[in-house]
Amino acid sequence: MNLVDRTKSILLSPQQEWQAIDEEETSIGGLVTGYVVPLAAIGPVASLIGMEIFGISVPSVGTYRVPIGAAVRQGIAQYVMALVGVFVLALIIDKLAPYFRVEENRYQALKVAAYSSTPVWVMGIVGLIPALSILRLLGLFYSLYLLYLGLPTLMRVPQHKVMGYTVLVIMCAVGLFFLIGVIAAQLGGGPVIEAADLLSSA
Repeated sequence: MNLVDRTKSILLSPQQEWQAIDEEETSIGGLVTGYVVPLAAIGPVASLIGMEIFGISVPSVGTYRVPIGAAVRQGIAQYVMALVGVFVLALIIDKLAPYFRVEENRYQALKVAAYSSTPVWVMGIVGLIPALSILRLLGLFYSLYLLYLGLPTLMRVPQHKVMGYTVLVIMCAVGLFFLIGVIAAQLGGGPVIEAADLLSSA
């Protein structure tokens, strides 16, 4: 299945699509280069364009357009951390499996991590208009829902263990997303830091 069809299907009919994903034989390289790499780029690219065209609103300063060098640096940091995040989430899913009588399967765990991240990546498009960035939370919530649907199917979780395994993975995922955001902001400088520099030099 191609990128566009898979993205639409996992967003619009996730229960059926998880079944199709479970039965699908895709190499790790194919999954990463054909799905993860292009989708994870949406947010960083959109944010780069948005910060340069629309700028960000800074109290007492007004609209501030981030210097292109800082915007590129932040975009690269966001992109790298998004890619790292998928593999870390897959590792968490895989390593928690034995505690719930589930056989470790790094390949299936990576599929869960990658496809459940789809809403977060797609909602990255709102970065084109920085003022709407709060809407990214919708992508996060829907990603957690996809995680809830996909874990039992792909990881073969016993029915009486589904809730505990899912809740623990979701808690780890929330913490991971938050940590990735913090690290990306630190590595990239971030608009808040750039705005602070502007104020201090005024």
